[in-house]
Amino acid sequence: MTRQAAWEILRSGSEAPSRDVDRVCARHQLDARDRGLVRAIVGTEIRRRATLRAIVDTFATRKPKPDLIAHLHIGLVQILFMDKIPDHAAVSETCRSVSYTCGQSKVAFIHGVLQSVLRARVEGVSGDPRRDLVGRDLHVDRDVFRDPVKHPLLWAEDALSIPSALMKRWTRRLRRERAERLARYFLTEPPLVLRAVADRDAMIAELAAADVEARPGSLDTSIVCSAAMTGAVTSTEAFTQGRLTVQGETATRAAFLMQAQPGERLLDLCAAPGGKTAVLASSGADVVAADVDDTRLDRARQTCERMGVEERVEFVVSDGGRAFGGQLFDGVLLDAPCSNTGVLGARPEARWRFGPRSMASLAELQTRLLAEGAELVRPGGRLVWSTCSVEPEENGRRVANFLAEHEDWELEEDHTSIPDGEHGPWDGGYAARLRRASKP
Repeated sequence: MTRQAAWEILRSGSEAPSRDVDRVCARHQLDARDRGLVRAIVGTEIRRRATLRAIVDTFATRKPKPDLIAHLHIGLVQILFMDKIPDHAAVSETCRSVSYTCGQSKVAFIHGVLQSVLRARVEGVSGDPRRDLVGRDLHVDRDVFRDPVKHPLLWAEDALSIPSALMKRWTRRLRRERAERLARYFLTEPPLVLRAVADRDAMIAELAAADVEARPGSLDTSIVCSAAMTGAVTSTEAFTQGRLTVQGETATRAAFLMQAQPGERLLDLCAAPGGKTAVLASSGADVVAADVDDTRLDRARQTCERMGVEERVEFVVSDGGRAFGGQLFDGVLLDAPCSNTGVLGARPEARWRFGPRSMASLAELQTRLLAEGAELVRPGGRLVWSTCSVEPEENGRRVANFLAEHEDWELEEDHTSIPDGEHGPWDGGYAARLRRASKP
């Protein structure tokens, strides 16, 4: 049933299939262990999708339809990227799922392709980038990926499973070596980053008592541990009582950049899931948390309740600043919808949404939100603009364009974060604090 659940999620057409795991697993009444397997299969398929596509193109005797491609990808994820699943179980369970969803007549084709790949799979690294599986001590006995010398961007799309258009941007800006390192990092699930509300050393000790190995992060409040320990972390008293929360370092830095003070009135304009709202409210400020619908606001409300700051927060449904005409705030935090290119490990599906059309749509939305947010800041107040993107036009250029059109604003401070898989930062993004001029 786990493979069938994974197949349903991947074939749903959802823009964020990884978010559908719990809902689909609940419908199939899967236990925690099986949910973990479904989540691992779905996440790996999304991160490795272009690599899997290249393998299917190489080994399939005919071009399969989308339903069968999804089954093949699920089977290939298990035999190439999941060491704890025996090959015979991966093949037989995948074929069982094919029989149930597509009919017995399709099983032979799926079985044949998976067996062909198993026969071609070779332990160790060959040194040929057209055959080696990046990040794995495995290769196949024939060329699967395009030649990196002749077609470096297309090789990156195949072997690193990153769209060539995105890789082209990164290569131009970061140079090829760093761009490839970034893409390699996004092939795996990143570590779980926590924010300690209480003493960090005490929180690390409390996690250790719950058999969660954790270490300090680069911020004074951050803690890093394996993503596999998410369930264990969220079951601890430290988490349920609000002394610990899941929050990346880039997000935490953006919230702290507001420099919230007791008694201030602040607006978090895109509040869900509520982590930044909680940081602002914990300062003693009164916070209005806004988002586009009740579902998103409920996530923010639950976070604030768990963190014990809900009494300082008012929750308002609003698409941008439209519900606040005539009101002014000491500060506005705008964690804007963006391309998510700084967090492609945690939100892997975002890479497949990236393109000129999506960027144009985001640019229009970001421009509107920034203008609306700025109008809600009192003279002398400040606005924090943040994203989880590493694309300049969503970050520094967006701010520069705004400042060029608004002479009564100035940039006080900004930070750019690009992930590094060895020592952090673990997530990418941008945050800037802008100050509105006081009235003469």
